[in-house]
Amino acid sequence: MKAIDIATANHVTEEDIITICKDLGISCAGMDVHEKKVDVCIAHGPFDKPPKFEIRTFSTMTSDLEELMTWLNKYEVTTIGMESTGVYWKPIFNVMEGQFEIVLANAQRLKAIPRKKTDIMDCKRIANLLRYGLLPNSFIPPKEIRELRDLNRTRRKLVGMMTSEKNRLVKVLESANIKLSSVVTKIYGVSSLALIRSLLEKDKLSREEISKMAKGKLKKKVDLLEKAVNGKLTDHHRFLLEMHLQNIDHLAKQIKKLDEEIEKKMVPFQKESNLIQTIPGISEVNASAILAEIGVDMSQFPDEAHLSSWAGVCPGNNESAGKKKSGKTQKGNSFLKAALTEAAWAASKTKNTSYNAFYHNLVRRKGKKKTLVALAHRMLIDIYFVLKTGEPYQDMGAEAVHERTSKRKERSMIRSLEKAGYSVTRTATA
Repeated sequence: MKAIDIATANHVTEEDIITICKDLGISCAGMDVHEKKVDVCIAHGPFDKPPKFEIRTFSTMTSDLEELMTWLNKYEVTTIGMESTGVYWKPIFNVMEGQFEIVLANAQRLKAIPRKKTDIMDCKRIANLLRYGLLPNSFIPPKEIRELRDLNRTRRKLVGMMTSEKNRLVKVLESANIKLSSVVTKIYGVSSLALIRSLLEKDKLSREEISKMAKGKLKKKVDLLEKAVNGKLTDHHRFLLEMHLQNIDHLAKQIKKLDEEIEKKMVPFQKESNLIQTIPGISEVNASAILAEIGVDMSQFPDEAHLSSWAGVCPGNNESAGKKKSGKTQKGNSFLKAALTEAAWAASKTKNTSYNAFYHNLVRRKGKKKTLVALAHRMLIDIYFVLKTGEPYQDMGAEAVHERTSKRKERSMIRSLEKAGYSVTRTATA
């Protein structure tokens, strides 16, 4: 090993430092990532002494990131750490994935660690935490799951946009005194859309025309439909209606394309998708959205409690001096929470299941929103074990839930009576 005292030598070159790093074999890097630049700090040296730091700033252009990689390789850096803030970490991650071990720090947990705030201090702090294994890591799914995640998140956004467009369309109809939404259950059904498109061309629709466009159960409501669709439609209303209909059609085509691409990406994960679809309330679309967020490898999470906490569906404990405060769920993965809540709502309506019984036992005390979150939490735990064991879900049934709830109430009442000074003796019932 080349003997150089870095602390005292004045003629130490970068090559000398690199040689020392290679001999020691201890070198890692912390990055503070921004939109246009990335501050990088390499920490190296023996663990029994304060580390030496090499700090540089690079642009986030691809050519500059390649230069950054060359600089890191000179110091034989094997592990880099950075904060998972916004989307700025993604291009760097995509360029360096496979070349280095990347630790993506949980931004919220990192924020809780006391620090002095400057760009240079941030990258230095990340390097120090990484060096001693103290950097709070985030879950990073493999590339295939990340691509599936992007598709599903885009789909959810487009579905939300379509819902907004449909709501705007309803408002225009109401403004024109067209009461279609008061008659039909689905204003975006085949019959309803046909009636709306016809109104773009005519001031008034005849009974015969309405009868031809009415399908299914609406055939019995022709008289009511005639009253509902003949309002005060102006050219201004027609302009807005046409615009909203075009937007809805365009979004529908885009969503269809996404569905086709998602179907292709789901082929390697079809087994896992089929497994979690054995859980009541989880559809094919829902299964794809859930797997896109949590992946298929449950070894990424130490246990089901960690997964629930990461998802943001696990209520916390907040008690001090004998007083219980709010135990509301913490901020988690919003996309996963949305998918789980949708599944929970569907499961709550699935008759003769444990989920249905659980929902109805709890909703009277907690209300719909809290009960749905609690049910989503329970479903996520079941998803975890189904994926971990590779075994289909086996529902215990509604009766088992009712029986368990009854026993829990019994135990609670006995404890209350005993606390009040009564002696309670159980007797067998016929």
